[in-house]
Amino acid sequence: MPSGEQNGDTPVKNPLTVPRAKCNDSANMKVDNGNKTIKAKYVIHSSGTVLLPNHDIPIPTKFNTSDNILDPFCDPAKPQKISFHDVTSAAFLIKDGVVRTPCPRSTSSDSYGMDLYLKKDFQQVTGSFKERGARYALLCLSEDQKRTGVISASLGNHAQALSYHGWKLNIPVTVVMPKAAPIMKIQKCRNYKATVIVEGKDMAEAKALALKMAQDKGLLYINGYDHPHIMAGQGTIGLEILEQVPNPDAVIIPVGGGGLIAGIATAIKALSPATTVIGVESEKCPSFSQAMENNGPVHTPINNTLADGLAVPKVGYNAYVTALPLIDKMVVVKEEWIALAILRLVEEEKCVVEGAGAAGLGAILAGQLNELKGKKVVILLCGGNIDTTVFGRCLERGLAAEGRLVKFLAEVSDRPGGIHELCKLLSHLGVSIKDIMHERAWLKDIYTVEVKVVCETRDWAHSMELKNELKKYYTRVEFSEEPLAINYSVAP
Repeated sequence: MPSGEQNGDTPVKNPLTVPRAKCNDSANMKVDNGNKTIKAKYVIHSSGTVLLPNHDIPIPTKFNTSDNILDPFCDPAKPQKISFHDVTSAAFLIKDGVVRTPCPRSTSSDSYGMDLYLKKDFQQVTGSFKERGARYALLCLSEDQKRTGVISASLGNHAQALSYHGWKLNIPVTVVMPKAAPIMKIQKCRNYKATVIVEGKDMAEAKALALKMAQDKGLLYINGYDHPHIMAGQGTIGLEILEQVPNPDAVIIPVGGGGLIAGIATAIKALSPATTVIGVESEKCPSFSQAMENNGPVHTPINNTLADGLAVPKVGYNAYVTALPLIDKMVVVKEEWIALAILRLVEEEKCVVEGAGAAGLGAILAGQLNELKGKKVVILLCGGNIDTTVFGRCLERGLAAEGRLVKFLAEVSDRPGGIHELCKLLSHLGVSIKDIMHERAWLKDIYTVEVKVVCETRDWAHSMELKNELKKYYTRVEFSEEPLAINYSVAP
C-alpha cells in the first residue's frame, strides 16, 4: 500500500497497525473503536472485508498532493463539503431534465430474508446515475462559460452523461477518454455531438491532458466524482429514495471515487438520521477503504475488475470529507459475488446492470450484511452500461460461483462408444454439455482417454448427483473446486 502521502497535521498511520479480526457472521461483530488512533476497524470474512469508520478521528482540513496541475474545484488544500441545501437546489434545477427512476420492491425479497427495494437508476437515458450531477454542473455555469464550454476525462459513464446534457443544453463539451475506453461508449459521446479525444493509456494520463487543455483553452474542467455540483446532483437519488421508500433501515451504495455516496448520504442523514448508510467497493480497487485507513485519499493500484465503474485509483478530496462522517460501514466484496449478483438480477428481476450496479446485491449474497435480515433495505442499481462480451463472461462466472456451471475430468474407455456412453449418461441426468475435449498422449493406459467436460446443471444438488453417478461408472473422476457460493454457505 502506498505510504508516502500525509494529510494535513494528521500523520498517515501504518496500515499494519490497524487491528484485523476474523469473523464468520457480520451479525455477530463486536467492535471497540475506543482507541482514538485507529482509523477504521476491520472485520475479515472469508467472502470479503467490512470496515467500520472511527468517527472519533478528526478529519484533516487539508491534504497534500503531488499532482502537477490542480483542479480549482477539487483543491486538496481546501476540500469542500456539500450541504443538504446543495442537494435540494440540485433537485429543483434538474427535475425536468432527468428521469425519476422507480424503486420497486424486489421480487426476491423473501428469499433474501429482508424487505428489499431496488433503486433503478440505470434507467436514465445514458444508462447511469451520472446524468444528475452532469446536468446540475452544466446548469450552474455562468453564461460566458456556457458559451466557452467544458471538458472532462472519463472512461465512459460520466463522459456520456456530460455529452448528452451538453448537447441538450447547447453547451460545448470536450471529453478525453483513455485508449482503454470501450468503443461503444466513445461512439455514444460522438453521437451526442461532443468533441472526443482518445488519448492516454489510463485515466491518469487522460485526466492530465484534460486539465492541461482546460488551462490552455479556458475550458472548465468538471471532475466526474469530486466536483461539488456533481456530488450535489448525485445526492438527489437520496431524496427520491426517501420519498419512494419511507424510513428505510439501510441504504447500500456502490463506491468508486466517493461522489455518489457523499451526495446520497448527505440527503439521507439529513432527513432520516437513523438510516444506516453502507458503501460497497470491489476488492480489485478498494480506494475508499484505503483512504479510511490513511485518514485521507491515497493512490490505490487498480486491477482488472467486473465493476470497472468503481475502479477509481484515488478518492476525491471533497467526496472524502463529505462522506466519511456519514458512512456507517464500508464493505469490500469479492468479484465472484458481483458476477453472481449480475446473474441474479437478470434471472430474478429482469435487470441488466453493470458490475458497479450489482455490487450492493453482491455484498448481501456474500453474507457480509446479515445484520440487515428482516429489515427494510434499499440497494442502488447505479448503472447498466455493460459491454456485451463482458456481460457474457459475468453470467458464466456467476453460474460457476453458484455451482450451476461445473467442470470435471473423467477417464473413459478409448474403444468405440466410450465417449458416447459418457454423453448418454449426462443426457440421462439432464445435464447440458457446454464444452468437451479429450486427451490420449499423456496417459499410462493406452486403452483409455481423458475427457474434460464443462457442463451446466440446474443447481449444486444436481451437480452432486452428476458427480456421484460418474463415480459409479468411472474409476477416475475429478471435479473442479467447490464453487464460492456453496463453499461459504451464505447465498440464499
